[in-house]
Amino acid sequence: MDEGDRPDASGPLPLRDILVVALEQAVAAPFATRQLADLGARVIKVERRGTGDFARGYDRSVHGQSSYFVWLNRGKESIELDVKDDGDRAVLTALLDRADIFVQNLAPGAAGRLGLDGDRLRTRNPALITCSVSGYGADGPYRHKKAYDLLVQCEAGLLSVTGSPGEPAKAGISVADIAAGMYAYSGILAALYERERTGRGISVDVSMLEALGEWMSQPVYFTSYGEHPAVRTGARHTSISPYGPYAVGDDATGGGQVFIGIQNEREWAVLCRKVLGRPELIGDERFATNPDRVAHDRELTAIIEEALAGIGPGQVIALLDEAGIACARLRTPQEFAGHPQLAARDRWREVDTPRGPVRAMLPPVTVPGREAAMGAVPAVGEHSAAIRAELGLPPHPDRGS
Repeated sequence: MDEGDRPDASGPLPLRDILVVALEQAVAAPFATRQLADLGARVIKVERRGTGDFARGYDRSVHGQSSYFVWLNRGKESIELDVKDDGDRAVLTALLDRADIFVQNLAPGAAGRLGLDGDRLRTRNPALITCSVSGYGADGPYRHKKAYDLLVQCEAGLLSVTGSPGEPAKAGISVADIAAGMYAYSGILAALYERERTGRGISVDVSMLEALGEWMSQPVYFTSYGEHPAVRTGARHTSISPYGPYAVGDDATGGGQVFIGIQNEREWAVLCRKVLGRPELIGDERFATNPDRVAHDRELTAIIEEALAGIGPGQVIALLDEAGIACARLRTPQEFAGHPQLAARDRWREVDTPRGPVRAMLPPVTVPGREAAMGAVPAVGEHSAAIRAELGLPPHPDRGS
């Protein structure tokens, strides 16, 4: 879709009058505040003097910039502050006196030592909503333990159910951070709604362990109450069959593999009749129910792959689609970036960064007549001087910012 063909999306964004101050780094908290920025909030990101958010140094993949930072920080303003310096603390205090929301994911206990806990901040600004994102929570024996994404995946049990039977594997994205960021984002929105009724701010606390633990609930139930523990099954499913990758014939598109997902007995019967050409399998006692199919998954996989061995992936996908069976081809990240469904739905926009524009996908929630702000990614301290001037404060004496 050409830009001129896009429907009008000029309606006011819901958080357009909200000021967010974010003392943040890495992934979890920046993911939450970026979504607030997409909804129209003004997000002022407080960064370390000189170096900024350490996620800026994770890689150099995007025009020489970090792919993490570009992903997580569009639409924000950046100010450099040393929160232990008296002059810079005065700037932070002035910002927090005006803010609607304060988000931080400092090291365990650091916010309290700096006097940046919610109760103390609300003595000056009673309407302030504070959000703390931590690894393990504000109390308990793990409260001071450092938490990085892989380590939280381990503690939450994710690695015990991810990977091949012989070797565990972490999720390929920062899933513990993302889970915490999502709950911080939704918790902040709920706090804003409560403030509309009470006029007062509240504290929102989110831990990475508990956020990812919520997503681990099904394996916990399966293992705690079932007869067998959850096991690592690669790209297959522990408790559903057929579900996962199946070898098929080759064609011009290559690959020789298709992913199939069956969710109920009706779909199983359709697969047998219309795709495999094996209607007698419907009455086979080995495959009569989903638990039966899981118990005999290896035999069932051999039958499916034998039936599809002479058919290329493209044709198999066509057969499955025609039969109404869920299926997919395995795509790389680059192939996803060119996904025809996203192109047809016009889901990409151009976002500025300090070293050139990048394509960015619109947030997944679509509201007719409105479009996410999708602002620029800031350079370190890019807005320091302007923010100080707005507060009536002089530039920093050492740096002019």
